[in-house]
Amino acid sequence: MICGIDEAGRGPVIGPLVVAGVKVDDESKLTELGVRDSKKLSPRQREFLSQEIRKIAECDVRVVPAEDLDQLMELMTINRAEAKIFASVIEKLRPEVAYVDSADANEDTFKSQILKELDFDVEVVSKHKADEMYPVVSAASCVAKVRRDADVRKIEEEIGERIGSGYPSDKKTIRFLERWIEKHGDLPPHTRKAWKTSKRLLSLSKTKKLM
Repeated sequence: MICGIDEAGRGPVIGPLVVAGVKVDDESKLTELGVRDSKKLSPRQREFLSQEIRKIAECDVRVVPAEDLDQLMELMTINRAEAKIFASVIEKLRPEVAYVDSADANEDTFKSQILKELDFDVEVVSKHKADEMYPVVSAASCVAKVRRDADVRKIEEEIGERIGSGYPSDKKTIRFLERWIEKHGDLPPHTRKAWKTSKRLLSLSKTKKLM
């Protein structure tokens, strides 16, 4: 048995980090489905593939809300946090081999961090761009991305307005945060306070009020 693990939402300033694991006997059925790195698929394609993947594979999904990420960042780096979450998925799925998309610049370091968290023997293959190399990781990237997108839509429903993708590079997200801070004097719900973008926007808002 093999599994692939990938995440969606490492970099956003708004919304959760989602880690998904997909376990199969072999990758042939995933290949037949045409799984690819989720970033190369349309939302509709990802939705379809995620449903089909769940029919033929065992999946485990971990959702880490922004508030929990902030707490983790007080104790460790984001790479270390991802290694712990990846390990928890591997622990649940119990594969013989786990293919993971390395979050660390050093693939071996990320592998070692994961193995330290595990209490059973498993081969961990840690590679950059694993979602482009291994269908089982591509499948995990689809499942993770679909779940995060759904959670972002729920956040928009709760807040009552569009928030964009949640990434700092998204102008819609930044404009939303600026408007919210100007109106409420603080960050909106589901925002990662530990992120540099959040701190910068809050600082700018305070500076403007002093001028």
